[in-house]
Formats: sequence, C-alpha cells, structure tokens
Amino acid sequence: MIKVGITGNIGSGKSTIAKLFALLGIPVYDADSRAKAIMVEDIELKNELLKVFGEDTYFANGQLNRTNLSKQVFNNPEQLKALNSIVHPAVFKDFNSWLNLHKHAQVPYILKEAALLVESGSYKDLDYLILVQAHEDIRIRRTLARDCSDLESVKSRINNQLPEQEKLPFAQFFIQNNDDLIIPQVLQIHQKLLEISDKNG
Repeated sequence: MIKVGITGNIGSGKSTIAKLFALLGIPVYDADSRAKAIMVEDIELKNELLKVFGEDTYFANGQLNRTNLSKQVFNNPEQLKALNSIVHPAVFKDFNSWLNLHKHAQVPYILKEAALLVESGSYKDLDYLILVQAHEDIRIRRTLARDCSDLESVKSRINNQLPEQEKLPFAQFFIQNNDDLIIPQVLQIHQKLLEISDKNG
C-alpha cells in the first residue's frame, strides 16, 4: 500500500483538502487530531508531559490544559522542541497501529495528514508527500477567522513552523490553495497516485 503524506503550514487548508481525498474513498490519518487525543488517553505520555511541563498541564478532570501548554511552548523554541520530542514518537506508534488496521483494505493508497511531517522527519517513512500552499496573508486571514485568535499569536505560530519554501524539496505533489479551484488539483493527484498504484501491482 502506498503511503502518502499531506502537509501545509497553518491556514493552508490541508485539512479541507484531506477531506476531499476521504470523499474519494481514501483512508486519512489525521495526525494532529490523534495527537490531541493521545495526549489525554496515553498514560505514559501524560506522565512525561506532567514531568516536563508541570501539574498545570492537565485540568483536575484529566483533560489537557491547551492554553497553559501553548503559553509555555509558542514563545520558547526549547520547550516546543521538548514537546515535539515527547508527542511525535507516540503519534508515530499510533499511526503504525492505524496502518496495520488498513493493510488488508482494498485501497490504492492512504493519506497521513500532519502539519509537521517535514519538521518531525516523519515524511521519510512515507512514499510521497503532497504540499498544500497558500500565501501568508491568506493563511493569516483564514487562521484568524477559524480560531478567533489575535494577529500576534497567529504570527507566532507561523514563525514556529518551517517556512513553506523550505518544504518544497521534500514534496512530489503540490496544491495551490490561494482561493484557487482545488477539486481539479485533488483529482489530478488522485489519478496520478492510482496510476502509480496500478504499476506497483
């Protein structure tokens, strides 16, 4: 089974595009959503986060205190690195479990959707990578509308991601999402991946 990654910086619209692939019958692993779930469900991971980031990382009911954690990492590269070093291996393990559930499925390929596929090095375990691109001003506008956030925090999140330009060499497929027509682009990549799958038997 061909393993395809789909990534893009904040506000690029990668989640929307991943849903279009899902409508075509392609299984999609949403790494960012799974990471949020694992940080609550995985006891070993929770204990590690508590040890590194303190008791206020979780509320009394066991739910993750995202506001507290965000404050600790988004303006502190070392803390962000520590968070990623704890969470990414757990997500990698979860993805492999998910992959095993789909290995006998009659599908030409699967998609792994994640914001940090390049930064984490996870792209190395995939066969192809789709990069969703959009101009920074459009990404900022989308994120402000989606998260009801403020401009300063959105720009801080953008600065914590690898610039789009530096991700280009790692991708084989590209989708322009500057209010472009995205469905034809998705169908074109889908068709190409179907052809590759057929060639691989």
